[in-house]
Amino acid sequence: MRQTKYMMSGGRAFSEDKDMDKLRRFSLKGWHVSGFKFMGYTLEKGQSADYIYSIDYRSLNEGEVEEYFDFFSSAGWTHIASQGNFHLFRGLPGTKPIYSDQETVVEKHNNAGNSIKWTAISTLLLTVLLWFGTFISSGFLHMTLFVIATILTIIAISTTWTVLAIYNNKWKVEGRKGLVILTKMIPPLLFLVAVIILVASDSGRSVRILAAMVIGAISFPTAIWMIMSLKHRLGGRRA
Repeated sequence: MRQTKYMMSGGRAFSEDKDMDKLRRFSLKGWHVSGFKFMGYTLEKGQSADYIYSIDYRSLNEGEVEEYFDFFSSAGWTHIASQGNFHLFRGLPGTKPIYSDQETVVEKHNNAGNSIKWTAISTLLLTVLLWFGTFISSGFLHMTLFVIATILTIIAISTTWTVLAIYNNKWKVEGRKGLVILTKMIPPLLFLVAVIILVASDSGRSVRILAAMVIGAISFPTAIWMIMSLKHRLGGRRA
């Protein structure tokens, strides 16, 4: 019988609570998370148990590691695995939440955002410069810049969307409804503009390809999110 399995994540910035709830339901069936894996988690077969899970986002210096994990251990949380600035913990039902008030929840989202926002900003700026170079160049240089810009566009859109989701979560906690609405409007507006460019515009080949990439970068994660949400709801009904 298989002793390990893979559980896909809905995206930590988009569905962290759903991921943690799903991990708990797997534990009740005897499948316990043992570590992070690409876009998800590794589960190992064991005895059925009721565990709750939580993720903390924190950049640790070498001298802070032991004190950090000792602090959570004393609060009843067992460290399971870390991946970069992501740290996964397990506890028993009733264990005090890692983040229990508005101030600490805001701190959590700040830590998560700080770990990726500069990567998103630098990648986005570099991508814009490369596309500008693509539009004004020709020949071999044009093709080279086009290929690099295409690859970076995929990375830039995904990281930027993740950062927006993290800060959207933070602004929800802070009650900043205007910013929450604004961040929710950005993807559909970009999608609409890209569709108009692709369907009704006489723009050049590079612009049309960029528009198609924006459409794909928005619609593909949205489809995954909808599928994961549906699976979560169906799983909750069966539990």
